[in-house]
Amino acid sequence: MTIFSKIAAGEIPSYRVAEDENFFAFLDINPVAPGHTLVIPKKEVNYMFDLDPQDYQGLWNFARRVAIALRQAVPCKRVGVAVIGLEVPHCHIHLVPLNQEGDMDFSHKTTLPEEQMRQLAADIAARFE
Repeated sequence: MTIFSKIAAGEIPSYRVAEDENFFAFLDINPVAPGHTLVIPKKEVNYMFDLDPQDYQGLWNFARRVAIALRQAVPCKRVGVAVIGLEVPHCHIHLVPLNQEGDMDFSHKTTLPEEQMRQLAADIAARFE
């Protein structure tokens, strides 16, 4: 079981942003920008393109809804999208608030105070439809 499966199952605490029966979104604990969110399928699949077509489309539709809420909650020009998937063997989509291209530099991760993380998660969750 991956760390992301444990997060989605509630075995490891997270800053939950959105959830439905198949997908889960939570703040990255080492964000590249405030509001950096990870979107995962609850079904543990290592590689994005190994998802069956229905789960693949569902993941992207869910991520779209999260990105809309993220953009409303965190002032930004765009929400950047990345699928890298090398750190955790559980497919995931990175959603990153952007004001300039350099905002999506994964070599410059940071940490944010717990209260700021809680507030960001609550602000995004409140806008999720």
